[in-house]
Amino acid sequence: MSDNSTALDGFSAVTGNTGKSKIRIVVADDHPIFRDGLCKLLALEEDFEVVAQAQDGRQVLDVLQQFDPDILLLDLKMPGLDGLATLQRLQGSKNKTRVIVLTASDDKNEFVQAMKLGTSGIVLKQTATELLIKSIRKVHAGEIWLDSHTTAAVIRQFVAADEPPAPAAPSQQQPPRDRERSPLSQREREIVALVAQGFKNKEMAEKMFISEQTVKNHLHNIFDKLGVSDRLELALYAIHNNLHTGR
Repeated sequence: MSDNSTALDGFSAVTGNTGKSKIRIVVADDHPIFRDGLCKLLALEEDFEVVAQAQDGRQVLDVLQQFDPDILLLDLKMPGLDGLATLQRLQGSKNKTRVIVLTASDDKNEFVQAMKLGTSGIVLKQTATELLIKSIRKVHAGEIWLDSHTTAAVIRQFVAADEPPAPAAPSQQQPPRDRERSPLSQREREIVALVAQGFKNKEMAEKMFISEQTVKNHLHNIFDKLGVSDRLELALYAIHNNLHTGR
């Protein structure tokens, strides 16, 4: 790292000024050259501040507790406590750090597991730097980021994992779940599209000229109709069913 960093029990921590306006980032990867290079790239952005590095999952947990960063860039393949195990540990904590998985893996099942464990974004290591930078800003703003190369695969795996077992009686084919649900109104479809595009409730209310409470009421009805439990599942459902267009 740069000259304004010090080593603390196996991980690196920045000791410079931590302006509140900056996005505070932790980079977790077991390859020092990649990790240090990425930190230097991120440091070039005026609104970014890399507050610490970690080389395995156990260090990640220590770093998050000590620095409470905004964003964690997490490699899935690390020695000891790997990325998925780290995400499982974080689920039981009150840490509000948003996680972006930054990985060279092409295992789509791992991507789905990471999303179900609370990951806010997935970026492949071969992705262009500008897209990684964009993903950090988007996830920090509360949006979901799926790399363009992984979106379709994640959606297929996510939906397949959620499908119920085949019915025991073979006499009559069970209709798809979507047909069992109440159809969405045009206004509800508009809200689904906006959620998938990353809009917050207040932004949707302003865009649609309705109150924020009305947006919340619509979302409650949408969740009930579609059988989803949160905005992530709704966004994934929207992409899978081509309801996210309209930009």
